[in-house]
Amino acid sequence: MADEGQVSAATSEESDLPDIIDVVMEMGRAPEEPSTEAPSPPLPAVANPRLPAHLDALAERARDYVEAASSANTRRAYAADWKHFCAWARRQHLDVLPPDPQLVGLSITACASGKVTGDKKPNAVSTIERRLSSLTWNFSQRGQPLDRKDRHIATVLAGIRNSHASPPRQKEAILPEDLIAMLETLDRGALRGLRDRAMLLLGFAGGLRRSEIVGLDFSRDQTEESSGWVEILDKGILVNIRGKTGWREVEIGRGSADATCPVVALQTWLKLARIGHGPLFRRVTGQGKAVGAERLNPQEVARLVKRAALAAGVRGDLAEGERGAKFSGHSLRAGLASSAEVDERYVQKQLGHASAEMTRRYQRRRDRFRVNLTKASGL
Repeated sequence: MADEGQVSAATSEESDLPDIIDVVMEMGRAPEEPSTEAPSPPLPAVANPRLPAHLDALAERARDYVEAASSANTRRAYAADWKHFCAWARRQHLDVLPPDPQLVGLSITACASGKVTGDKKPNAVSTIERRLSSLTWNFSQRGQPLDRKDRHIATVLAGIRNSHASPPRQKEAILPEDLIAMLETLDRGALRGLRDRAMLLLGFAGGLRRSEIVGLDFSRDQTEESSGWVEILDKGILVNIRGKTGWREVEIGRGSADATCPVVALQTWLKLARIGHGPLFRRVTGQGKAVGAERLNPQEVARLVKRAALAAGVRGDLAEGERGAKFSGHSLRAGLASSAEVDERYVQKQLGHASAEMTRRYQRRRDRFRVNLTKASGL
């Protein structure tokens, strides 16, 4: 996601061009009445700018599918990056259409130099790469593809990477002993504490993302915004989930003790919160005595992990401010990947990774020298 300063800069000025969702909807709208105000730039051309009235319902469905093609976070990032680019081009008195590789190359140069932000702070390389992906997508959706291989873009980006790229900053992994200490900081006699225990254990044992945790429903097809559902079986929990890589099944077995068992924790929460339909994890209101109907925001998982880790004294060797920056919802996934003493392919499947290399990035304390090529070569 964009930095706070970048987002504010992008939203402070409205783009001259419509969002792609609005472009799709223009297919089913009648032409607007003439206005006395200055005309805005024309919409991208479409095959049939005015569909017959009986296709209005399909146009509405097309909008739904456009929204479903990517996550809400991705759409927000794409929209912010597009407005950011349009605002910068307008300040240079330049047009963004048709796409000009030289203009795009100059824009990412401005991002890397800090001249595109109010505080003169350069964008990180990862932010610049995301901005370029956003521009490529937006231009393509407007029927005017951008050639990313053009030398004005590709060569400049290669130089930015060589000059400014830095190693990724990984979040701290929550290891089993850390998780047990974190669970002890939660109130077992309160609904909020029971909910938080279930979220931490389910997220850790399932290697789930924070959005996947809060997106779960009690059963299948219960809410429109659901990203999956659970089935509680004798030997564990079967989580059917739609993640970033598509639908997958996650098997979460029972723990060795009730105190650390994700199945027991989830069953206890569902029973005492009286949840038999809809979102699994919801807000606890009324001084901790009532359970609301709305599902939690994914950010609540990150706050929970950070709050519990600090309360449990995890990484107490660091200053408090530094400790707070070490933990996030991703710490649970990294913890499972780093702790499970099983064949790597099982961890890869649990996390839903397409490659073993991606799984290894999550393994914070794996034996990196298990294969010693120095000795194997005869030295």
